[in-house]
Amino acid sequence: EKIPFATGSCSYTHRFAKYVVDLLRGMTLQDVSNHLVVSWDTVKEIHSSYLKRHYSPPSLDGVENIGIDEFAVKKGHVYKTIVVDLDSGRIIYVGDGKGSEALKKFWRKVKRKNIKIKHVATDLSAAFIASVMENCPNAVHVFDHFHVVKLMNEKLDDIRRKVYSMEKDINKRKVLKGTRYLLLGNGADIFDKQHKTRLENALAMNEPLSKAYYLKEQLHQIWSQPMKAMAEKVLDDWIRQAEQSKIIQLQKMAVTVKTYKKGILAWYDCHLSTGKVEGINNKIKVMKRNAYGFRDEKYFTLRLYALHDCRITRNVG
Repeated sequence: EKIPFATGSCSYTHRFAKYVVDLLRGMTLQDVSNHLVVSWDTVKEIHSSYLKRHYSPPSLDGVENIGIDEFAVKKGHVYKTIVVDLDSGRIIYVGDGKGSEALKKFWRKVKRKNIKIKHVATDLSAAFIASVMENCPNAVHVFDHFHVVKLMNEKLDDIRRKVYSMEKDINKRKVLKGTRYLLLGNGADIFDKQHKTRLENALAMNEPLSKAYYLKEQLHQIWSQPMKAMAEKVLDDWIRQAEQSKIIQLQKMAVTVKTYKKGILAWYDCHLSTGKVEGINNKIKVMKRNAYGFRDEKYFTLRLYALHDCRITRNVG
């Protein structure tokens, strides 16, 4: 009895194929192969056929809010760009590479299907920004607060490194050494008295570092206001302080925040972010690590399309 989603001359029954797929919800390909005493390739072929039948190509029907991000398949070498339906959590597109080129096929499909995208959430990537403006000009582009804060942390860390390298006093260098995680962490989450004292001592001895730290903390307030108009006032005040700080890293950050002000404040219109995309990226990392990478790109893509609908097991290979 042939199963309808098998390829070639496979002759497994519907029942056997269904059993394999059910086992794979909580077991690895290798575990299922060992358990059923069938080849790893056979188990993978059944799974691949099942995924292809149920998840590929992903439907764009009803998609209105999307998040875009990229991840490294092989660190520093091979990249993939994903588009996520922020309402369902589904990966609806996987593109090769990164930047605007990786999204061309997605935008073509959006136009062909006449999909009306309302909101797009991304980081501050210039390539993503240009791609959205060109292909989805009527959508509200939301710049994720996580990435804005991350960029500010990079500026703060740059200041910390320069302050440490320029400090000649050995005792002061000791105070500064090892404060990175205290400076970059959320100040409200520091409960240990020794940690608080150490942070306060480091800030007290260096004005640029102190200015940068408190501006980093104030940046969070932009997203905690009761209404957009109040958030805009907080943001404008933050820009003014950063511009007047006389610290080059903070002045550059002020330019960035001012440039993307509209997209930053757009969060108040829809409360969307790339948080769901970041969560998916973490699942992808676990999946890649546990499978020791994926040699079959087509199978990897199918696994991505089904990621919202399956558990991440300890080992997936």
